[in-house]
Amino acid sequence: MPRFLSLAAALLLGLQLIACSKSPVPATEPQIESTAEQAQRIAKTSIIVDTHIDLPMRLAVVNSDITKEQSRYDFDYPKALAGGLNVPFMSVYTAAELEAEGKSKEKAEQIIAIVEDIEERWPDKFRIARSTADVREQFAAGLMSLPMGMENGAPIEGDLENIQYFYDRGIRYITLAHSLSNHLSDSSYDDERKWNGLSPLGKQAVTEMNRLGIMVDVSHLSDEAFWQVLELTTAPVIASHSSARHFTPGAERNMNDEMIKALAENGGVIQINFGSYFITQEAREYGSALSKAAKIYQADHPEATSTFIYTEYPAIYAAENGAYPYADLDDVLDHFDHVVSLVGVDHVGIGSDYEGVGDSLPDGIKNVAGYPNLIAGLLGRGYSEDDIRKILGENLLRVWRQVEEHAAAAAT
Repeated sequence: MPRFLSLAAALLLGLQLIACSKSPVPATEPQIESTAEQAQRIAKTSIIVDTHIDLPMRLAVVNSDITKEQSRYDFDYPKALAGGLNVPFMSVYTAAELEAEGKSKEKAEQIIAIVEDIEERWPDKFRIARSTADVREQFAAGLMSLPMGMENGAPIEGDLENIQYFYDRGIRYITLAHSLSNHLSDSSYDDERKWNGLSPLGKQAVTEMNRLGIMVDVSHLSDEAFWQVLELTTAPVIASHSSARHFTPGAERNMNDEMIKALAENGGVIQINFGSYFITQEAREYGSALSKAAKIYQADHPEATSTFIYTEYPAIYAAENGAYPYADLDDVLDHFDHVVSLVGVDHVGIGSDYEGVGDSLPDGIKNVAGYPNLIAGLLGRGYSEDDIRKILGENLLRVWRQVEEHAAAAAT
């Protein structure tokens, strides 16, 4: 009897195993990733470098808590997280007019202190980055890197030792001039060409920046100054926030095709500006007319502050002259395509000019949450993931690393 029960039990177990083996197993359908999902994944897993964000200029006016949503800002921490941004270069901007007052260096120090304050207040979120190694370590640690670029070389104030001083403070690129020609270089915006390119000190400054490991930024420079920089530099240079002049004929602030080709031959990179008046001729012409009207308005209304002119006057102008002709995302993508068609994908990146171009940003990339939309657009135009990661940040990091290596070799 015990043997019979054991055999029965064995038979029952066998039947159960057979039944289980014949039970249908649900087939796993391969998941097809949508373009939007792919864009989000790329944004979340890439190092996204934006070489020009004017946040410190805004914080100098109102010291806001950028860890919280700030509706009037292009940049805050929640938006940056949503967009995947992790290496926003903080622009250390000094107004061109300060040079005549001898206050450029003082202002630059104030702006640097604002960036340092961000790190001190929220060390669990932000860290100043002084090298490409810092960027990669901070990315791995889930921290947002804050490298600094100086927009306008006026804070050098005629003393090359100040280049070392600002390097020690964390500056990793210097835009030699801004809206007016200064003691280093002529500006693309200034009708007066004081130096026909670079000043004698400006030429020395390029050499000193190469020696120290500071990227030379050719955005804002006159064409003559650009070509002189390329003759002098022994390291790759950048255009931190410029676009293609092909789409805005006559706009010296953007780069023409020959300049883009020369920049690529130098090993450098052009970082595309998102502001509509850098992107389309229609927006540029509207913006030029607006600027002229604003100067007349301010002369007639001396009580109008610069902040009012920047934030409020455009609506007054639009009421009389029609709405601003915003560029769209496709227009911005055209600039990336144009550079790639000229010199390949290794020489283009992002220099949005967020917080610096007012209300002129195209729909879809109105703020730093919009990088996935840019990525989706690039995917739609046939760019591979590897190429998109180059555009998002790896191209700029390559240039920065080469500038670091050049300085290290010069020091040995």
